[in-house]
Amino acid sequence: MIPVIISGGSGSRLWPVSRLADPKPFLKLSDGHSLLQNTFSRAINLPDVNALITVTNEKLHFRMQDEYQQLNDNKIACDFILEPFGRNTAPAVATAALFAKEKYGEDEILLILPADHLISDGEAFNEAVHGAILAARQGYIATFGIKPEYAETGYGYIEANIDKPITDKAYLVNRFVEKPNPELANKYINSGHYLWNSGMFCGKISTFIAEFELYAKNLLATTKECLAKSPRDKLSNSTIIHLSSSLFIQTENISIDYALFEKTYKAAVLPCSIGWSDIGSWLSIAQNLPKDKHNNATIGENILHNSKNCLVYSTNRIVAGVDIENLIIVDTPDAILVVNKDYSQNVKLIFERLKNMEHKTSELHQTAHRPWGTYTVLEEGPLYKIKRIEVKPGASLSLQMHHHRSEHWIVVDGVATVTNGDNVLELKSNQSTYIPIESRHRLENKTDKNLVLIEVQCGQYLGEDDIVRFEDKYGRTQ
Repeated sequence: MIPVIISGGSGSRLWPVSRLADPKPFLKLSDGHSLLQNTFSRAINLPDVNALITVTNEKLHFRMQDEYQQLNDNKIACDFILEPFGRNTAPAVATAALFAKEKYGEDEILLILPADHLISDGEAFNEAVHGAILAARQGYIATFGIKPEYAETGYGYIEANIDKPITDKAYLVNRFVEKPNPELANKYINSGHYLWNSGMFCGKISTFIAEFELYAKNLLATTKECLAKSPRDKLSNSTIIHLSSSLFIQTENISIDYALFEKTYKAAVLPCSIGWSDIGSWLSIAQNLPKDKHNNATIGENILHNSKNCLVYSTNRIVAGVDIENLIIVDTPDAILVVNKDYSQNVKLIFERLKNMEHKTSELHQTAHRPWGTYTVLEEGPLYKIKRIEVKPGASLSLQMHHHRSEHWIVVDGVATVTNGDNVLELKSNQSTYIPIESRHRLENKTDKNLVLIEVQCGQYLGEDDIVRFEDKYGRTQ
């Protein structure tokens, strides 16, 4: 079986932690691992899994690789299909199925997993996957139907045909239902035939492709052409596919539910209780965290006095709350969110306003992740910017220059190998160098320890797009 992790969407209701360049799969919960890492762990620890495919945005590739490597240590072959922009779930699944057929054969089974779900009962999840595999081997595409705990209006529902069992655990699907109003949701719950649509499913590669051929033929054809004509990188036993922008935009922007599941006669549903939650809002996070005796859920350092029914999420400093109730407080280095729990869905409206304003807090955090490491903006003004740069062992920035700024580099920890014009220098702690405007330069860490330095930029324009790359080991030159 080959798990396929689908990672897309901005997670706008989880701002300010989730942003366009740092979306909700990277959100870390109380166990210290991100939602993506938990999904990855669930996938690679299933029986008979030796390879994994990830479909994600091109800009998130290196960040996801870093997250995987913390848990994988290169034991599992991790293929990446990189999208130039979002195109919904149907093209993502179709591309993964076509690539998996090409590399692994059409008789293999795919397990499609969104990257941002929380599942607390790992044993029950493994049992559910086993049941889904049995249905998949009979030629069905099995969906995981979550036994509803209450009349949720934020999820889609699946009506199971309980008179038509496929196996002792799976049934034919009568229909898929969009997010209902409260009255309908209560009706569905009381009937006992309806399940929450988890967005996870399992089927043979040949079944996926055959059903796409029947019900989404044009989508399959455009996806196949895009896959065939897109450039690829080979890294040991893994493949990285950079989908062509001009061809990928020709694929239909449609969900897998609309394109396939609402039409196919081979949809099966497996009722299960696995401690599942679609982490779509701060309220859903609060519901899934441990609580104190006053029903407060917390992540990070905080002090609450005479407060109840709150969520406090802090990343780098202490948050104090006095006589507060029913609030969500999220603190990040450059933005603070305070919202009534009853209106947590409306956080997305704030996110949209920030995005329309082109405000930087909709796109990036103060700490940005790059293939070589991270940089954190410590302070900036009209003519200067100060960064803390951390370069991973063996990593290097591109050979580059800037038209509008000079840079001063001061090594704090580690050893830096610096190309500065025609000179190559080795700088240790408390040593520095000056990079003039339009001087070709490169920063490398040739050691097995992290390199930390402070960069001071000076100039009339300090945007991240003022970079001309001449050489880059991560393929970012054009």
